[in-house]
Amino acid sequence: MDWDDTPAQAAWRNEVRTFLKDELPADLGEVERFGRPQRSAAFEKWRKALAGRGWIAAAWPKEYGGAGLTPVEQSILNEEFAEARAPQLGGIGVMMLGPTLIAHGTEEQKKTHIPRILSGDTTWCQGYSEPGSGSDLASLQTRAIRDGDDFVVNGQKIWTSGAHEADWCFCLTRTDPDAPKHRGITYLLIDMKSPGISVRPLVNMANQHHFNEVYFEDVRVPVSNAVGEINRGWYVGTTTLDFERSGIGNAVGQRQHVEDNLKWLRAHKPEIAPTDYEAARLAWADRWIETQTAMLLSQRVVSMQAAGQIPNYEASIGKLFNSELSQKIARTTLKMLGLWGGITDGSAPLGGRAAVEYVGSVPMTIAGGTSEIQRNIIATRGLGLPRA
Repeated sequence: MDWDDTPAQAAWRNEVRTFLKDELPADLGEVERFGRPQRSAAFEKWRKALAGRGWIAAAWPKEYGGAGLTPVEQSILNEEFAEARAPQLGGIGVMMLGPTLIAHGTEEQKKTHIPRILSGDTTWCQGYSEPGSGSDLASLQTRAIRDGDDFVVNGQKIWTSGAHEADWCFCLTRTDPDAPKHRGITYLLIDMKSPGISVRPLVNMANQHHFNEVYFEDVRVPVSNAVGEINRGWYVGTTTLDFERSGIGNAVGQRQHVEDNLKWLRAHKPEIAPTDYEAARLAWADRWIETQTAMLLSQRVVSMQAAGQIPNYEASIGKLFNSELSQKIARTTLKMLGLWGGITDGSAPLGGRAAVEYVGSVPMTIAGGTSEIQRNIIATRGLGLPRA
């Protein structure tokens, strides 16, 4: 790996920094994560500034409203946005569905959905996991039976982020129950306003509502809403934009989180017993080193993509390390605050954030592929160990 920017990369980094300095509003309010954002004047100004440069979906080809960035350029953009604590827009529609439609969608599907993803007029959710099909996703049982020009969908999805606010869902369904489990699956675009869809909230330990159960009861979906070939949806569903998943923005965010906690620790040194202060200081030194490791793992993925290689187990190493580091940071914050760490209201140090982040970190090693799955990938594909 070459750790230094080339002259062209340095110029690009400076362009992004200048843009952020000139265009990032001081107060954006709530920015979309899973669902629909609050559209303040500052938010609309920010969206317009990003859209004008194709930076809402910067990695997409220019003909689809993106900026056609290379993996390294995208990585630099993500890094600088994270350093400035600037939000990127688009959510799951940009991160997952857009690239899938560009690769596999019909021209009509692209014309219908891509502009509305970029404008933020349509929000999306992902219908993959089921109560009995989590890590073994290919065992999914939600059925889609063809009836003329429609599929009739019945089944249940779970852990569906933002389903309560989504307009549409991209969903994996089983259209051939007799085929091997990785076949006989079709990728459907489903209007969440369709009759027969019901959404029930799942509130997590942090008392937050991101996840949902989604039930399909005789939901009719036009056959024209199938993306890619019928019965080959597994291969469509695994399409992702790899370099937007390098995690470099997460690594920067984790480092900033560590630095914020260190700042609090130094400011409150007189109030903390010397032994407790020293223990916290040493623990945060370890976390800071680990954030640098997370950055290097992310940069390794980017460097492979820049060389035309496809990261495999390397991406799993990064995901495993980053998700477990998030939990370490949350635990270290809680220990630093002692009994105050269990208080969630604004009277507590750090505004009660520590307790919320601690319980919120629990699913980090489950979402996006469990740590066990990542270790299996690393063992078999990275180390060449047998599957059994």
